[in-house]
Amino acid sequence: MSGNILELQNLRAWYSEGKNVLSGFSLQLRPHEVVGLIGLNGAGKTTFLKTLSGLHEGFRCDGIRLHDRPVSFRDKDFKLSRYTVFAEDNSFQYFTFREYLSYVAAAYKTKLPDVTEPVRGFHFEDYTDTLLKDLSTGNKKKAFLITAFTLKPELLLLDEPVNGLDFQSTEYLYQLIAGYKKYGTVLFSSHILESITLTSDRVLVLENGQIRRSFEGGEINAANIREALHDENDV
Repeated sequence: MSGNILELQNLRAWYSEGKNVLSGFSLQLRPHEVVGLIGLNGAGKTTFLKTLSGLHEGFRCDGIRLHDRPVSFRDKDFKLSRYTVFAEDNSFQYFTFREYLSYVAAAYKTKLPDVTEPVRGFHFEDYTDTLLKDLSTGNKKKAFLITAFTLKPELLLLDEPVNGLDFQSTEYLYQLIAGYKKYGTVLFSSHILESITLTSDRVLVLENGQIRRSFEGGEINAANIREALHDENDV
């Protein structure tokens, strides 16, 4: 028994056959940790999160295990254990936030969560009954983030979660990420060093579709990560 929430072995993903975006990608996620994923543009961060979320069909993986049980990304048990907030999401445009929240709670077979605190924290009070299509980019991101953090899945996936947020909302998001370990594990991608260094227990550097470097604990600082990205850029 490994004790890991999720283990991936030799994940490969592509958009065109023979041109891998991810290759030899292996990962272990532990219970109750925050893992930051960073890499240069084109490194494969978004492709990985889409694949993990069951939204990308061009992939092969030698092993996918959830709590030591073999699964696929589209298995019901796996889908119910994770929720993803994408960098951009134009789905459910004709739902209001409250309608979307009700839909998600039903889909995840859980009671409607209390969103009072995060709605206040994100200054979202005036937009809960606005159609998602009529929200600004930042407020749309807040709608999905509030849903994610109140749903409390075991595995929370965030793709560039800071994008589109104002300063106050960004600070509040950092608090939510740091405090989420009592509920589960967060895996998030970001190109903003501050978000990585302030919230992560572990940082993975993605290069050419593989995890090339990792930092933990006191190793996590802007200088080390910049050096790793600089080395990657020189390859």
